[in-house]
Amino acid sequence: MVLDNLGESLRGTLKRIANAKHIDPQLIKEVVREIQRALISADVNVKLVLQLTKSIERRALEEKPPAGMSAREHVVNIVHQELSTILGNDRRIPLKKQVIMLVGLYGNGKTTTAGKLSKYFQKKGLRPALIAGDVHRPAAVDQLRTLAEQTNTPFYGETDNKDTIQIVTRGLEKFKKSADVVIVDTAGRHKLDDDLIQEMRAIFEAVKPDEKFLVIDASVGQQGGPQAKAFNDTVGVTGVIITKLDGTAKGGGALSAVAETQAPVVFIGTGEHIADFEQFDANRFIGRLLGMGDIEGLLEKAQEAAEGQDMEKSARKMMSGKFTLHDMYSQMEMLNKMGPLGKVAQMLPGGMGQKLQGAEMEQSQIKMRRFKVVMDSMTEAEMEAPNLIKSSRQRRIARGAGADVQEVKDLLKYYDMTKRMMKGFGSNRKAQRNLMRQLKFQGGGP
Repeated sequence: MVLDNLGESLRGTLKRIANAKHIDPQLIKEVVREIQRALISADVNVKLVLQLTKSIERRALEEKPPAGMSAREHVVNIVHQELSTILGNDRRIPLKKQVIMLVGLYGNGKTTTAGKLSKYFQKKGLRPALIAGDVHRPAAVDQLRTLAEQTNTPFYGETDNKDTIQIVTRGLEKFKKSADVVIVDTAGRHKLDDDLIQEMRAIFEAVKPDEKFLVIDASVGQQGGPQAKAFNDTVGVTGVIITKLDGTAKGGGALSAVAETQAPVVFIGTGEHIADFEQFDANRFIGRLLGMGDIEGLLEKAQEAAEGQDMEKSARKMMSGKFTLHDMYSQMEMLNKMGPLGKVAQMLPGGMGQKLQGAEMEQSQIKMRRFKVVMDSMTEAEMEAPNLIKSSRQRRIARGAGADVQEVKDLLKYYDMTKRMMKGFGSNRKAQRNLMRQLKFQGGGP
């Protein structure tokens, strides 16, 4: 995952603050130096690093903790706040009729992002349309057409025309009445040059877009800042989309690019699939980076995966102890829809996600798939009352699933453990109230 090394370094620094007997100027200076080293190692622009860490040091030394907050908690909170400011103020893109123009260099993922954006707006109940404005890259039009077909999005492009302005103008006219959100993909280059800048300016003047999104690869490195400045000077960037956050690059160059435009990050791409795309929230992103988790994001993913199920009703049933294999099967299906376990685990608080290793994640995912195959071999009565499953039934189920009897026993042990855990959680009234409040906030209940 991009920024993993940075996150690990910062979590180590915060742990040092949390374990300190008292906070003094010497500790603050040492912590600031550690943060500087971590950020510079992650490719964040040096000037930005100095500006950020000076602010952390000044606030940590001068500000008094608010009532009810310890000095240690206050310093951790300052680090969280200052890191969030790099990424700009949170901004939600309005759900209204609009034209969006995407800009960026080759290889940053503009065309894929156009498809992901169309899917995002579809989920919000709007009618998107795609225009292929890249006439230079071979197969760019075909790629966008394929993405449009995958998402069932209206598309306009011309393979035999090299006049970009003509193409986008015709596309806008075509979708003027039928689409709510028109997304214009544009050309890139392998590097910034005058031709690209002039073309972006010409498209900008012809399209007059409501939003101009800079699409930038998380692995951009030190060139991120200058690239962002050039595009910002040309079209006036209103938001940044960071792609390929599932990679292994340092990622700091992308953060530097965001600071250069002073435009907020509005979306992030977290994988290759069309659904690996999410609205950005700086506080939640930094919270994940620092090991503080993102429960709100986790619940949002769960709500999407539940496909309209009444999650509050399901949660009440499970916590009351009325938990069957049917419920566990549904739970596994929902978890599978939420994405790879590694991504889901990063949203868990207290660094729990970081404690789980990649190989363990993969094994857990394989085991869940096997458990579902075993349950597919059970009768309705067995799914509703697992206590019926004795030795003879275990052998029959194993044969039907092409599994060992031990796998059936492992499944039943896992079920018993999960049921006890649910019942224990249900007896914790405070935790139960908090969960129900969150589910209602997310729209999970009536």
